Amino acid sequence: MSATLAVLRKDLRLELRTFDTLPAMVLFSLSTFVIFHFALGRATTSGQLAAGILTVTLLFAALLGSGRLFVAEREQGGFDAFLLAPVDRSSLLVAKVAAMFLFLAALEVVAVPAFGLLLLGPSLGPRLPGLIAVLALADLALAVIGTLVSAIAIHTRARDMISPIIGLPLLLPALIATARGAAAVLAVHSGGAPPGRWLLILALYDVVFGLLSYAVFDFLLED
Repeated sequence: MSATLAVLRKDLRLELRTFDTLPAMVLFSLSTFVIFHFALGRATTSGQLAAGILTVTLLFAALLGSGRLFVAEREQGGFDAFLLAPVDRSSLLVAKVAAMFLFLAALEVVAVPAFGLLLLGPSLGPRLPGLIAVLALADLALAVIGTLVSAIAIHTRARDMISPIIGLPLLLPALIATARGAAAVLAVHSGGAPPGRWLLILALYDVVFGLLSYAVFDFLLED
């Protein structure tokens, strides 16, 4: 736990000093919402269309952020130092997942209100708790897969191509559940509560892929 917290503090301090990742994610999301606002030719969206726009935007913002997760370790010899340190190597995975989850949460603090202002027809207020529940589980899925794929891609020359090629197929179940759950929340006549089955699918996905990532990360770090 101490090693996990140390790596997490390092990543957060580095981001606060350099602002390499989060501003790019925020700018990408806001730009995408503006493009959809004018490209769709309609004042507002709701239901499945709104959920699809939000899900796709957050997905590509997450891929953009995950590509930077291990850059410092790669360029400054952090991997070698971590392998030599007498700590559990999986603590690096947990720290990176936590950092990515926090980046996504901070992104959504800005992106979700902008989405509601630019694109959403129904009022976001009563739907916010249900949307937060869906996005929290989706963020964990994006953080786990993004970290795992980034750990694989950082050792290759074509890491910008490897991340989406591997990550998108792995994320399909979570993306479908996120879009379906958010669609029910963002529907015009919705009560604001997401269907339980989609939340359950997202939760099971997080557990299964979280355990798989934890099991294989030691081998990825060594290779």
